[in-house]
Amino acid sequence: MKLKFPLIAAFVAILSLTACGGGGGDSDTPVVNPNNPTALVKKDDTLGTGAEAATGKTANVTYTLWLYSASAADHKGTRLESNTFSYKLGNNEVIPGFEQGTLGMKVGGKRTIEVPTSLAYGARGANGIPANNGLVFEIILNKVE
Repeated sequence: MKLKFPLIAAFVAILSLTACGGGGGDSDTPVVNPNNPTALVKKDDTLGTGAEAATGKTANVTYTLWLYSASAADHKGTRLESNTFSYKLGNNEVIPGFEQGTLGMKVGGKRTIEVPTSLAYGARGANGIPANNGLVFEIILNKVE
């Protein structure tokens, strides 16, 4: 009969945790994703000397895209693609992080940018990019018109 009180106390404690949600934390607390930088990061690897990429101008760029990975060297996780294309700055033709990362570059420049998911594809993901995953671009500015 000595065990009866500790068993009842344990049962009451478990029951009270169940009633309040188990004490597992606040559901409003954001989950930190290690595969998402907290802000846009721009690093000039080579400074260009030509015309500057500015809103309203057309930029011709060559880029390589990786998934952001906190544990990978230079945060470059899985390589997804490389391409060359032109787009008009300010026309919402690319994700916001890519455009913000290109602005201010000069022709001949090479820049690495880390793009948080809020400036990329967000919770929807796209084209092999998982939802809520940041990106890393290496961009070379070839020409500005």
